[in-house]
Amino acid sequence: MLDSYKLNDMFFEADELIKQNRIGEAQKILENIIVEDPAYVKAYNHLGWIYETKLKDFERAGQHYRKAITFDPGYDAVYYNYAIVLSTVKKWSELEALLNDALKVPHINLSTIYNEFGIMHEMCGKYDKAIDSYKEAVKYSLDLKNVSIYKDSILRCKQKQEIDNI
Repeated sequence: MLDSYKLNDMFFEADELIKQNRIGEAQKILENIIVEDPAYVKAYNHLGWIYETKLKDFERAGQHYRKAITFDPGYDAVYYNYAIVLSTVKKWSELEALLNDALKVPHINLSTIYNEFGIMHEMCGKYDKAIDSYKEAVKYSLDLKNVSIYKDSILRCKQKQEIDNI
């Protein structure tokens, strides 16, 4: 087995290859990392991202994200990525469970998680819950651009409610 320094070097090489859009090479390195260390969480997260964004294989992406969470439920990056996959494939109950788990993760960006709650509720037509979630996102945000986005989301939900009441 390779030592953690070599695995980290391999991971950073794969990360750089992704930035250069050399996805196949990065994928091969990430898979080799997992062969060497089946609990290397960042490799699973990156593989999930490749399957999600580049290959549009949401099932395989989810498998990698779930593996990452299994090995390290405190690794925050995977929650953001996996939430997008679950939202994309409209697996709302799984998404809700994931987001509730994410709220327990130290150092998680709460504004991002509450925004994902808002999107989920909005897509399900639960506008009151969506508005409450977007308000929570505002509460935890320190970025004025994001606050503006969340505010627009609240207004959009209110408009949808008005249309529903016509």
